[in-house]
Amino acid sequence: MLETAGENEPIATAVVTSAREVPTMSKSARKRLLKQQLLEARKTERKAAEKERRRKDLERRRREWDDKLTGASEEERARLLESRKEMRRERMEKRTDDRGKRAERLRRSAEVGQKVVIDLEFSGLMSSGEIQSLAHQILYCYAANRKCESPAHLWLTGCKGEIGTQLQRISGYDKWIIEKEEKSYIEQFQDQKEKLLYLTADAENTLEELDDNKIYIIGGLVDRNRWKGITMKKANEQGIQSARLPIGDYVKLASSQVLTVNQVVEILLKFLETRDWKNAFFDVIPLRKRGAVDTECGDTVNVAKIERECNEASEAEITEDRGEEDEFDDVFLVTKKQRSELTTDDTDLTETADDTNVADDNKT
Repeated sequence: MLETAGENEPIATAVVTSAREVPTMSKSARKRLLKQQLLEARKTERKAAEKERRRKDLERRRREWDDKLTGASEEERARLLESRKEMRRERMEKRTDDRGKRAERLRRSAEVGQKVVIDLEFSGLMSSGEIQSLAHQILYCYAANRKCESPAHLWLTGCKGEIGTQLQRISGYDKWIIEKEEKSYIEQFQDQKEKLLYLTADAENTLEELDDNKIYIIGGLVDRNRWKGITMKKANEQGIQSARLPIGDYVKLASSQVLTVNQVVEILLKFLETRDWKNAFFDVIPLRKRGAVDTECGDTVNVAKIERECNEASEAEITEDRGEEDEFDDVFLVTKKQRSELTTDDTDLTETADDTNVADDNKT
């Protein structure tokens, strides 16, 4: 499929076509495009609805706080304000302490952590939009790693050019506790070449365990389907080892076995924590990407189909419930887990920072 880009932007494609050739989109491609558009539309609607819910919740808590102060005596008012200040001080102290512990863990990972390299030498094969997407994936990698009790020793190699520029635009990037190298990994680890192992879905060997002495490399490439086999070819040309994650042994993906960069990093981090591949895959890979799984008795269960049926049944139940009781609102569309995650501290009238706000790791 022909990749389009912005004006004056180079286009990376596996097949070069003339300007007059107009590629015909197949029926399956049209269906995929429509599905993607619908998913994006639903995602946008959900985000807007959640933002509005949070705004209303914040306003409600402010009103409740103001009402409490208005109806209180001077003595009670002073007590409430002092209590509020004390709680905020405690929260700030805890956040500062947690921030310091995270920073110390990340610094220690440089000595004892599993080395994981993200290879950023594919910028010339991607559009500006794809490079921007890759930068966001790297942000997610760092956010996931900094939350780990035993983080990996993350490296960015080939970190220059447009991908370097995109990363610099991320707030706080200059304070990240992560190795940033303009050199390629083959140059950076030239005296440890025997330890290098490229993780690629095209490898013949399957990764069974993580070796503390190995340096695992992940290709920083968006839309690998357009460049199938490129990371395997690179590993072969450089004479370094390669292996694929044992995804097929535990999960049957609905499409290809290509995962995003941050998903691969998160899987490795989860495996380092649990030493259980199945647990790592099921914890990280979204349900919508799982086509089927093998049960212990050997049966194959189509997870995606079950998910669709459950969603349809849930929506039907919600519609019926709303017809009987008008007081029920959109809270039915949010799972119990999501509601728990989205609940904010009632003692604070400001929204908490997002987990991906990683601008202050170096502050102690």
